[in-house]
Amino acid sequence: MSIPQLPRPSAPLHPVGLRLEGRRVVVAGGGTGAYRATVGLLASGALVTVVSPAVVPALEALAASGSLSWIRRCYAPGDLDGAWYAVTATADQTVDEAVAVDAERARVFCTRADTPDASSAHPALPDDEVPLFRDRPGGRVVLVGGGPGDPGLITVRGREALSQADVVVVDHLGPRSLLARLRPDVEVVDASKLPRGRAMPQEEINALLVSRARAGELVVRLKGGDPFVFGRGMEELLACAAADVPVEVVPGVTSAVAVPGVAGVPVTHRGLTHEFVVVSGHLPPDHPQSLVDWSAIGRLRGTVVVLMGVETAPAIAAALIRHGRRPDTPVAVVVEGTTGGERSLRTTLEDLGTTMSEESVRPPAVWVVGDVVQLAAAAAEPTSVDAVSG
Repeated sequence: MSIPQLPRPSAPLHPVGLRLEGRRVVVAGGGTGAYRATVGLLASGALVTVVSPAVVPALEALAASGSLSWIRRCYAPGDLDGAWYAVTATADQTVDEAVAVDAERARVFCTRADTPDASSAHPALPDDEVPLFRDRPGGRVVLVGGGPGDPGLITVRGREALSQADVVVVDHLGPRSLLARLRPDVEVVDASKLPRGRAMPQEEINALLVSRARAGELVVRLKGGDPFVFGRGMEELLACAAADVPVEVVPGVTSAVAVPGVAGVPVTHRGLTHEFVVVSGHLPPDHPQSLVDWSAIGRLRGTVVVLMGVETAPAIAAALIRHGRRPDTPVAVVVEGTTGGERSLRTTLEDLGTTMSEESVRPPAVWVVGDVVQLAAAAAEPTSVDAVSG
Protein backbone atom coordinates (compact mmCIF):
# COMPACT_ATOMS: atom_id res chain seq x y z
CA MET A 1 0.00 0.00 0.00
CA SER A 2 1.42 3.36 -1.00
CA ILE A 3 2.07 6.02 1.62
CA PRO A 4 0.29 9.34 0.97
CA GLN A 5 2.59 12.13 -0.06
CA LEU A 6 2.81 14.85 2.57
CA PRO A 7 2.38 18.43 1.41
CA ARG A 8 5.45 20.41 0.46
CA PRO A 9 5.90 24.12 1.17
CA SER A 10 5.87 24.97 -2.54
CA ALA A 11 2.46 26.59 -2.91
CA PRO A 12 1.15 29.56 -0.96
CA LEU A 13 -1.13 28.90 2.02
CA HIS A 14 -4.84 29.51 1.77
CA PRO A 15 -5.77 31.61 4.83
CA VAL A 16 -8.68 30.04 6.69
CA GLY A 17 -9.90 29.64 10.27
CA LEU A 18 -11.12 26.43 11.87
CA ARG A 19 -14.30 26.35 13.96
CA LEU A 20 -13.42 23.59 16.42
CA GLU A 21 -15.94 24.13 19.20
CA GLY A 22 -17.28 20.76 20.35
CA ARG A 23 -15.11 18.86 17.87
CA ARG A 24 -12.47 16.27 18.65
CA VAL A 25 -8.84 17.30 18.24
CA VAL A 26 -5.86 15.03 18.96
CA VAL A 27 -2.55 16.33 20.27
CA ALA A 28 0.33 13.85 20.15
CA GLY A 29 3.01 14.70 22.69
CA GLY A 30 3.16 15.95 26.26
CA GLY A 31 5.91 18.59 26.32
CA THR A 32 5.74 22.36 26.26
CA GLY A 33 5.09 22.37 22.51
CA ALA A 34 2.04 20.19 23.02
CA TYR A 35 0.95 22.37 25.94
CA ARG A 36 1.26 25.51 23.87
CA ALA A 37 -0.90 24.00 21.12
CA THR A 38 -3.42 22.61 23.60
CA VAL A 39 -4.21 25.87 25.37
CA GLY A 40 -5.06 27.51 22.07
CA LEU A 41 -7.30 24.60 21.13
CA LEU A 42 -9.09 24.68 24.48
CA ALA A 43 -9.67 28.40 24.07
CA SER A 44 -11.43 27.64 20.76
CA GLY A 45 -13.75 25.16 22.48
CA ALA A 46 -12.18 22.03 21.01
CA LEU A 47 -12.53 18.65 22.72
CA VAL A 48 -8.85 17.86 23.13
CA THR A 49 -7.32 14.43 23.59
CA VAL A 50 -3.61 14.35 24.46
CA VAL A 51 -1.75 11.16 23.65
CA SER A 52 1.55 10.82 25.50
CA PRO A 53 3.06 8.53 28.17
CA ALA A 54 4.07 11.62 30.20
CA VAL A 55 3.08 15.28 30.20
CA VAL A 56 4.33 18.54 31.68
CA PRO A 57 2.66 19.60 34.97
CA ALA A 58 0.41 22.16 33.29
CA LEU A 59 -1.12 19.50 31.01
CA GLU A 60 -1.45 17.16 33.96
CA ALA A 61 -3.45 19.81 35.80
CA LEU A 62 -5.73 20.36 32.81
CA ALA A 63 -6.35 16.62 32.59
CA ALA A 64 -7.07 16.39 36.32
CA SER A 65 -9.61 19.20 36.06
CA GLY A 66 -11.41 17.47 33.18
CA SER A 67 -10.49 20.14 30.65
CA LEU A 68 -8.99 17.51 28.34
CA SER A 69 -8.62 13.74 27.96
CA TRP A 70 -5.22 12.16 28.45
CA ILE A 71 -4.30 8.79 26.93
CA ARG A 72 -1.17 7.76 28.86
CA ARG A 73 0.78 5.93 26.19
CA CYS A 74 2.64 6.55 22.97
CA TYR A 75 0.73 7.43 19.82
CA ALA A 76 -0.77 4.46 17.98
CA PRO A 77 -2.63 3.99 14.67
CA GLY A 78 -6.32 4.67 15.16
CA ASP A 79 -5.83 7.52 17.64
CA LEU A 80 -7.04 9.99 15.00
CA ASP A 81 -10.37 8.23 14.51
CA GLY A 82 -13.15 10.80 14.72
CA ALA A 83 -10.75 13.75 14.85
CA TRP A 84 -11.27 16.96 12.90
CA TYR A 85 -7.74 18.22 13.40
CA ALA A 86 -4.44 16.96 14.79
CA VAL A 87 -1.26 18.42 16.22
CA THR A 88 1.90 16.41 16.68
CA ALA A 89 4.63 17.70 18.98
CA THR A 90 6.36 14.62 20.34
CA ALA A 91 9.95 15.78 19.63
CA ASP A 92 10.42 12.35 17.99
CA GLN A 93 10.69 12.76 14.23
CA THR A 94 9.61 9.19 13.56
CA VAL A 95 6.44 9.54 15.64
CA ASP A 96 5.63 12.97 14.25
CA GLU A 97 6.02 11.61 10.74
CA ALA A 98 3.70 8.69 11.56
CA VAL A 99 1.03 11.03 12.92
CA ALA A 100 1.28 13.25 9.85
CA VAL A 101 1.02 10.24 7.50
CA ASP A 102 -2.01 8.86 9.37
CA ALA A 103 -3.64 12.29 9.28
CA GLU A 104 -3.05 12.59 5.52
CA ARG A 105 -4.54 9.16 4.94
CA ALA A 106 -7.59 10.03 7.09
CA ARG A 107 -7.94 13.46 5.43
CA VAL A 108 -7.45 15.19 8.78
CA PHE A 109 -5.48 18.42 8.67
CA CYS A 110 -2.37 18.20 10.84
CA THR A 111 0.20 20.61 12.23
CA ARG A 112 3.71 19.36 12.96
CA ALA A 113 5.63 21.30 15.57
CA ASP A 114 8.97 20.12 14.18
CA THR A 115 8.31 21.20 10.58
CA PRO A 116 5.39 23.65 10.56
CA ASP A 117 6.10 24.85 7.02
CA ALA A 118 5.63 21.30 5.71
CA SER A 119 2.41 20.71 7.66
CA SER A 120 -0.99 20.43 5.99
CA ALA A 121 -2.17 23.13 8.43
CA HIS A 122 -0.01 26.00 9.57
CA PRO A 123 -1.29 28.09 12.54
CA ALA A 124 -0.82 31.79 12.07
CA LEU A 125 -1.14 34.77 14.38
CA PRO A 126 -4.23 36.94 13.93
CA ASP A 127 -3.43 40.19 12.18
CA ASP A 128 -3.82 42.17 15.39
CA GLU A 129 -1.31 39.92 17.16
CA VAL A 130 1.57 40.29 14.70
CA PRO A 131 4.05 42.91 15.90
CA LEU A 132 4.85 45.54 13.28
CA PHE A 133 8.46 45.48 14.34
CA ARG A 134 10.53 43.60 16.85
CA ASP A 135 12.91 45.29 19.20
CA ARG A 136 15.51 42.79 20.40
CA PRO A 137 17.00 44.27 23.56
CA GLY A 138 17.89 40.78 24.84
CA GLY A 139 19.86 39.88 27.91
CA ARG A 140 17.18 40.75 30.43
CA VAL A 141 14.18 39.43 32.36
CA VAL A 142 10.67 40.87 32.40
CA LEU A 143 8.39 39.77 35.25
CA VAL A 144 4.88 40.03 33.81
CA GLY A 145 1.65 39.81 35.76
CA GLY A 146 -0.79 38.13 33.40
CA GLY A 147 -3.95 38.90 35.35
CA PRO A 148 -6.58 36.54 36.77
CA GLY A 149 -7.10 34.35 33.69
CA ASP A 150 -8.92 36.25 30.95
CA PRO A 151 -6.21 37.02 28.36
CA GLY A 152 -7.83 40.38 27.73
CA LEU A 153 -6.91 41.51 31.24
CA ILE A 154 -3.15 41.49 30.71
CA THR A 155 -1.66 44.97 30.41
CA VAL A 156 -0.56 46.52 27.14
CA ARG A 157 3.05 46.47 28.37
CA GLY A 158 2.71 42.78 29.23
CA ARG A 159 1.49 41.95 25.72
CA GLU A 160 4.32 43.97 24.26
CA ALA A 161 6.88 42.01 26.30
CA LEU A 162 5.40 38.71 25.11
CA SER A 163 5.60 39.85 21.48
CA GLN A 164 9.34 40.47 21.91
CA ALA A 165 10.23 37.44 24.04
CA ASP A 166 12.75 34.75 23.15
CA VAL A 167 11.76 32.57 26.12
CA VAL A 168 8.52 32.56 28.14
CA VAL A 169 8.60 30.88 31.56
CA VAL A 170 4.96 30.36 32.49
CA ASP A 171 2.96 29.38 35.56
CA HIS A 172 -0.10 27.14 35.45
CA LEU A 173 -2.31 30.04 36.57
CA GLY A 174 -1.07 32.44 33.90
CA PRO A 175 -3.42 33.31 31.00
CA ARG A 176 -2.74 30.12 29.06
CA SER A 177 -4.36 31.06 25.76
CA LEU A 178 -1.74 33.79 25.27
CA LEU A 179 0.82 31.04 24.64
CA ALA A 180 -0.96 30.03 21.45
CA ARG A 181 -0.39 33.56 20.11
CA LEU A 182 3.37 33.59 20.57
CA ARG A 183 5.65 33.52 17.56
CA PRO A 184 6.56 29.97 16.50
CA ASP A 185 10.23 30.45 17.44
CA VAL A 186 9.50 31.41 21.07
CA GLU A 187 10.50 28.75 23.59
CA VAL A 188 7.93 28.03 26.32
CA VAL A 189 9.10 26.64 29.68
CA ASP A 190 6.47 25.15 32.01
CA ALA A 191 7.25 26.25 35.57
CA SER A 192 3.93 25.17 37.07
CA LYS A 193 3.47 24.63 40.77
CA LEU A 194 0.49 22.34 41.15
CA PRO A 195 -1.39 22.30 44.48
CA ARG A 196 0.07 19.43 46.53
CA GLY A 197 1.58 18.12 43.28
CA ARG A 198 4.47 18.47 40.84
CA ALA A 199 6.42 21.70 40.94
CA MET A 200 9.59 23.23 39.52
CA PRO A 201 11.71 24.34 42.51
CA GLN A 202 11.94 28.10 42.88
CA GLU A 203 15.72 27.94 42.89
CA GLU A 204 15.63 26.19 39.52
CA ILE A 205 13.33 28.88 38.13
CA ASN A 206 15.67 31.62 39.40
CA ALA A 207 18.69 29.92 37.83
CA LEU A 208 16.84 29.48 34.54
CA LEU A 209 15.92 33.17 34.33
CA VAL A 210 19.48 34.22 35.04
CA SER A 211 21.18 31.77 32.68
CA ARG A 212 18.94 32.50 29.71
CA ALA A 213 19.23 36.26 30.18
CA ARG A 214 23.02 35.96 30.43
CA ALA A 215 22.89 34.11 27.11
CA GLY A 216 21.53 37.31 25.57
CA GLU A 217 17.87 36.34 25.45
CA LEU A 218 14.79 38.33 26.43
CA VAL A 219 13.12 36.18 29.09
CA VAL A 220 9.50 36.84 30.03
CA ARG A 221 8.35 35.33 33.31
CA LEU A 222 4.57 35.13 32.87
CA LYS A 223 2.63 34.77 36.11
CA GLY A 224 -1.02 34.74 37.02
CA GLY A 225 -2.40 37.83 38.74
CA ASP A 226 0.29 40.22 39.95
CA PRO A 227 3.87 38.94 40.36
CA PHE A 228 4.20 40.50 43.82
CA VAL A 229 0.94 39.18 45.32
CA PHE A 230 1.83 35.68 46.54
CA GLY A 231 3.65 35.17 43.25
CA ARG A 232 7.27 35.01 44.47
CA GLY A 233 8.08 37.84 42.11
CA MET A 234 10.41 39.54 44.57
CA GLU A 235 12.43 36.34 44.98
CA GLU A 236 13.01 36.26 41.23
CA LEU A 237 13.84 39.96 41.09
CA LEU A 238 16.42 39.56 43.86
CA ALA A 239 17.97 36.56 42.10
CA CYS A 240 18.35 38.59 38.91
CA ALA A 241 19.72 41.59 40.78
CA ALA A 242 22.28 39.42 42.57
CA ALA A 243 23.45 38.14 39.17
CA ASP A 244 23.56 41.66 37.66
CA VAL A 245 20.82 40.72 35.20
CA PRO A 246 18.57 43.65 34.18
CA VAL A 247 14.99 43.02 35.27
CA GLU A 248 11.73 44.86 34.65
CA VAL A 249 8.49 44.43 36.58
CA VAL A 250 5.17 44.67 34.72
CA PRO A 251 2.38 44.73 37.34
CA GLY A 252 -0.73 42.66 36.75
CA VAL A 253 -4.39 42.71 37.71
CA THR A 254 -4.56 40.74 40.94
CA SER A 255 -7.22 38.07 41.30
CA ALA A 256 -7.78 39.19 44.90
CA VAL A 257 -9.73 42.20 43.62
CA ALA A 258 -10.59 41.31 40.00
CA VAL A 259 -12.17 37.90 40.54
CA PRO A 260 -14.65 39.05 43.22
CA GLY A 261 -15.30 42.15 41.11
CA VAL A 262 -16.35 40.30 37.95
CA ALA A 263 -18.63 38.16 40.15
CA GLY A 264 -20.35 41.32 41.42
CA VAL A 265 -18.67 41.39 44.83
CA PRO A 266 -16.80 44.61 45.66
CA VAL A 267 -14.11 44.21 48.30
CA THR A 268 -15.12 47.60 49.74
CA HIS A 269 -18.35 49.59 49.75
CA ARG A 270 -19.15 53.02 51.13
CA GLY A 271 -20.85 52.85 54.51
CA LEU A 272 -20.31 49.09 54.78
CA THR A 273 -16.59 48.42 55.08
CA HIS A 274 -13.48 50.57 55.33
CA GLU A 275 -10.87 47.86 54.98
CA PHE A 276 -10.12 44.59 53.26
CA VAL A 277 -7.33 42.10 53.77
CA VAL A 278 -5.90 39.52 51.37
CA VAL A 279 -4.71 36.28 52.96
CA SER A 280 -2.84 33.28 51.60
CA GLY A 281 -4.67 30.13 52.60
CA HIS A 282 -2.09 27.60 51.45
CA LEU A 283 -1.31 26.74 55.09
CA PRO A 284 -4.02 25.98 57.69
CA PRO A 285 -4.22 28.21 60.80
CA ASP A 286 -2.58 25.66 63.09
CA HIS A 287 0.40 25.04 60.81
CA PRO A 288 3.72 25.86 62.53
CA GLN A 289 4.94 27.77 59.45
CA SER A 290 1.84 29.93 59.10
CA LEU A 291 2.61 33.67 59.41
CA VAL A 292 -1.02 34.81 59.56
CA ASP A 293 -2.44 36.25 62.79
CA TRP A 294 -5.85 34.63 62.49
CA SER A 295 -7.04 36.09 65.77
CA ALA A 296 -6.50 39.58 64.34
CA ILE A 297 -8.18 38.65 61.06
CA GLY A 298 -11.16 37.26 62.95
CA ARG A 299 -11.63 40.54 64.83
CA LEU A 300 -11.76 42.64 61.63
CA ARG A 301 -15.14 44.03 60.58
CA GLY A 302 -14.23 44.40 56.92
CA THR A 303 -13.71 42.06 54.00
CA VAL A 304 -11.39 39.04 53.99
CA VAL A 305 -10.23 37.68 50.62
CA VAL A 306 -8.60 34.25 50.69
CA LEU A 307 -6.36 33.02 47.87
CA MET A 308 -5.06 29.44 47.55
CA GLY A 309 -7.49 28.35 50.24
CA VAL A 310 -9.63 25.56 48.78
CA GLU A 311 -8.25 22.61 50.74
CA THR A 312 -7.81 24.64 53.94
CA ALA A 313 -11.20 26.39 53.77
CA PRO A 314 -12.89 24.42 56.61
CA ALA A 315 -9.98 25.05 59.01
CA ILE A 316 -9.79 28.75 58.11
CA ALA A 317 -13.55 29.21 58.49
CA ALA A 318 -13.43 27.56 61.93
CA ALA A 319 -10.56 29.83 62.99
CA LEU A 320 -12.39 32.97 61.86
CA ILE A 321 -15.50 31.95 63.80
CA ARG A 322 -13.43 31.06 66.85
CA HIS A 323 -11.83 34.50 66.82
CA GLY A 324 -14.98 36.57 66.46
CA ARG A 325 -16.65 36.27 63.06
CA ARG A 326 -20.35 35.41 63.08
CA PRO A 327 -21.05 31.86 61.83
CA ASP A 328 -23.70 33.28 59.45
CA THR A 329 -21.25 35.76 57.85
CA PRO A 330 -21.86 35.68 54.06
CA VAL A 331 -19.19 34.03 51.90
CA ALA A 332 -18.82 34.06 48.12
CA VAL A 333 -16.69 31.44 46.36
CA VAL A 334 -15.64 32.22 42.78
CA VAL A 335 -14.12 29.33 40.83
CA GLU A 336 -12.00 29.97 37.72
CA GLY A 337 -12.86 33.64 37.82
CA THR A 338 -12.80 35.70 34.57
CA THR A 339 -12.56 32.52 32.44
CA GLY A 340 -15.12 30.55 30.46
CA GLY A 341 -15.41 28.09 33.37
CA GLU A 342 -16.30 30.73 35.96
CA ARG A 343 -18.96 29.89 38.53
CA SER A 344 -19.95 31.60 41.75
CA LEU A 345 -21.32 30.08 44.95
CA ARG A 346 -22.88 31.79 47.97
CA THR A 347 -22.76 30.28 51.42
CA THR A 348 -21.94 31.20 55.01
CA LEU A 349 -18.81 30.86 57.08
CA GLU A 350 -20.17 27.93 59.07
CA ASP A 351 -21.29 26.09 55.91
CA LEU A 352 -18.21 26.88 53.80
CA GLY A 353 -16.55 23.48 54.14
CA THR A 354 -19.76 21.62 53.26
CA THR A 355 -20.40 23.85 50.25
CA MET A 356 -16.85 23.36 48.97
CA SER A 357 -17.26 19.59 49.23
CA GLU A 358 -20.77 19.33 47.79
CA GLU A 359 -19.94 21.61 44.85
CA SER A 360 -16.61 19.87 44.15
CA VAL A 361 -14.69 23.13 44.27
CA ARG A 362 -11.16 22.83 42.90
CA PRO A 363 -8.38 25.40 42.46
CA PRO A 364 -8.18 28.05 41.25
CA ALA A 365 -10.81 29.63 43.46
CA VAL A 366 -11.05 32.86 45.43
CA TRP A 367 -13.37 33.18 48.39
CA VAL A 368 -14.60 36.35 50.06
CA VAL A 369 -15.89 36.80 53.61
CA GLY A 370 -17.99 39.77 54.64
CA ASP A 371 -21.20 41.74 54.25
CA VAL A 372 -20.12 42.91 50.78
CA VAL A 373 -21.13 39.47 49.51
CA GLN A 374 -24.78 40.42 49.97
CA LEU A 375 -24.38 43.24 47.46
CA ALA A 376 -23.94 40.73 44.65
CA ALA A 377 -27.37 39.25 45.34
CA ALA A 378 -28.94 42.71 45.52
CA ALA A 379 -27.38 43.70 42.19
CA ALA A 380 -28.70 40.54 40.55
CA GLU A 381 -32.34 41.20 41.55
CA PRO A 382 -34.42 42.46 38.60
CA THR A 383 -35.72 46.00 38.83
CA SER A 384 -39.52 46.16 39.10
CA VAL A 385 -41.63 47.88 36.46
CA ASP A 386 -42.97 50.31 39.05
CA ALA A 387 -39.43 51.30 40.05
CA VAL A 388 -38.49 51.93 36.45
CA SER A 389 -41.61 53.89 35.58
CA GLY A 390 -41.53 55.87 38.81
